Amino acid sequence: MSGFVEKPEPQQVPGLTHLHTGKVRELYRNEAGDLVMVASDRVSAYDWVLPTEIPDKGRVLTRLSLWWFERLADLVPHHVLSTELPAGAPADWAGRTLVCRSLRMVPVECVARGYLTGSGLAEYNDSRTVCGIALPEGLTDGSELPAPIFTPATKAAVGDHDENVTYEEVARQVGAETAALLRRTTLDVYGRARDIARERGIILADTKFEFGLGEDGGLVLGDEVLTPDSSRFWPAASWQPGRPQPSYDKQYVRDWLTSPASGWDRRSEQPPPALPAEVVAATRARYVEAYELLTGTAWV
Repeated sequence: MSGFVEKPEPQQVPGLTHLHTGKVRELYRNEAGDLVMVASDRVSAYDWVLPTEIPDKGRVLTRLSLWWFERLADLVPHHVLSTELPAGAPADWAGRTLVCRSLRMVPVECVARGYLTGSGLAEYNDSRTVCGIALPEGLTDGSELPAPIFTPATKAAVGDHDENVTYEEVARQVGAETAALLRRTTLDVYGRARDIARERGIILADTKFEFGLGEDGGLVLGDEVLTPDSSRFWPAASWQPGRPQPSYDKQYVRDWLTSPASGWDRRSEQPPPALPAEVVAATRARYVEAYELLTGTAWV
């Protein structure tokens, strides 16, 4: 059992048709046929959308995605058309709303890994592979890989868990030509972002992208990109393989949920508890710090 602890009711706005409530985003369609994405302050962990929000989180995700889209546009086009607030939209949507091209989304989470951790580490410990890719002996939690690898996953519904799949399975699902393009573009974008982050003292350990196909059939970068929700960012100064790394993301939330302080057993069917104020504040601080370090701009 998982999903929303308390599923929100989407706000109704004249001229917009509500399409979907995701873990973080509300998705609408406007009268022109464009998609309107609204990033909430919701936070998810262990396949649950928690009952407690992280203030400003949606705005951080939106502003950081826009910053990255600008720096990747020569590698792959993105889906953003406008940041203008739709007429009649709630004032709280300001800074968290994107008007986007409608795409035929590719049903694959395109994951790039430059370092070993998370589900990749678990598979490596079992088989010395990640998504079927053989890796050398002697790697440990946080080790840098010999070269970045493309490790795709299925796109899961809210409450379900993304499952790693092999490249061959992606080729079977979407065709060999599209699979090759996804792998090449994912690794190109990861390499650009890794180098930019490294200049700012941050390790981009791994990240996931979502791509769609435009009207001309070309690949377009969609959803969010290179945020603390979709990426693992580690401070380079404290990187030390062989242990979990400090991070600029919701790992603080995960750690609290699995600590005795929460009183929650993630293996049970009980929903997770509300987050205490100090965990909310510390998590918000990590999101803001990631934004400020990457962009060189103070959060206001």
